[in-house]
Amino acid sequence: MTAGSPAPGTHRGAGDRTGGLGAGGDPDVEAAAEADGLFAAEAEILGPGAPAEPDLDPDDPLTHLQARLRTLLLGLPAYFEFSNHVAGVNATDLHSLNTLLGTSIEGQVVKALNQQRPLWDPDNDWLGYTFERQSQRFPDVRLVRKGSAGGPTIALGIELKGWFLLAKEGEPSFRFTTTAGACADHDLLVVVPWYLDNVLSGSPVAAQPYVASARWAADYRTYYWQHARDAARGTDRAIHHPPDARPYPARDAQIADVPAYDGGKNFGRVARVRGMMDEFIRASHELEVLGIRIQDWYRFLRIHSDQADPDQVSELVQRDLRRTLRGRSAAAAAEAVRAVRTLGDVFGSR
Repeated sequence: MTAGSPAPGTHRGAGDRTGGLGAGGDPDVEAAAEADGLFAAEAEILGPGAPAEPDLDPDDPLTHLQARLRTLLLGLPAYFEFSNHVAGVNATDLHSLNTLLGTSIEGQVVKALNQQRPLWDPDNDWLGYTFERQSQRFPDVRLVRKGSAGGPTIALGIELKGWFLLAKEGEPSFRFTTTAGACADHDLLVVVPWYLDNVLSGSPVAAQPYVASARWAADYRTYYWQHARDAARGTDRAIHHPPDARPYPARDAQIADVPAYDGGKNFGRVARVRGMMDEFIRASHELEVLGIRIQDWYRFLRIHSDQADPDQVSELVQRDLRRTLRGRSAAAAAEAVRAVRTLGDVFGSR
């Protein structure tokens, strides 16, 4: 899913997803949240309109390369080949897989890109260049040509993140704090959602990723933090930008933007930036695995983690499924309910 520039306007709070805070919420919790700048009773619209993606030169070979890569990345999961098979993990511990297999997912992206060279370099304009992953540096992946006396020549970079769809947060949890000055105009931010083919076990399966300009993502994150989020009046919205940031920085270079105040530690949580990844997250939640949407599997696992009684869990999920499956065929609804009952039996036997 390729991101475009969102229309300017008011967005719901700093991601400041407050878990039901507001009317009818705990006044003490509301007061603490407002003090942290999470939301305000009245939204303020400040400053300029939302930033647009970089204006790329249509005659630049890098622009043509980036356009082909965007198209390829959207279909890249079809080329993934995983040898990993996961079994024996308790359902309530599945969230830990994001840490265990996240690196493998990212490695698959690099491998698949290099294998699909004819699709992104059909005219052999980039001979000698290969994608390589670098650890703990920005960007995670670079398209480089090595062998020159002055060091590797870098064509463009990809900041690459994996997102396990059944992770606890229910959304990508990574932080993207890189300043816009460290992002070249053609660099990309890519988020690859994935799941296990049998939900609770099996091999990883990647879904359609999120693809956007990395510079735009950095600019929009900053714009949202300073001008579009709901925050208590008087909240310091300033952000310190490292003055000497340049694309493809050295390992020890200072490239992170730092907010003057971030009581909730939400700066850089781009999944919570309204107007940025919302549609991608919604579409990923609608993905069906074994006939049931990811968001319904997620709800089931979250309910079970919060409830001790498997029978109560089964009843709650069945009721939720009947509500969300309205409009589908009776056979599909019955199949989903049977699957939930089976899971309830499995949990109850442990």
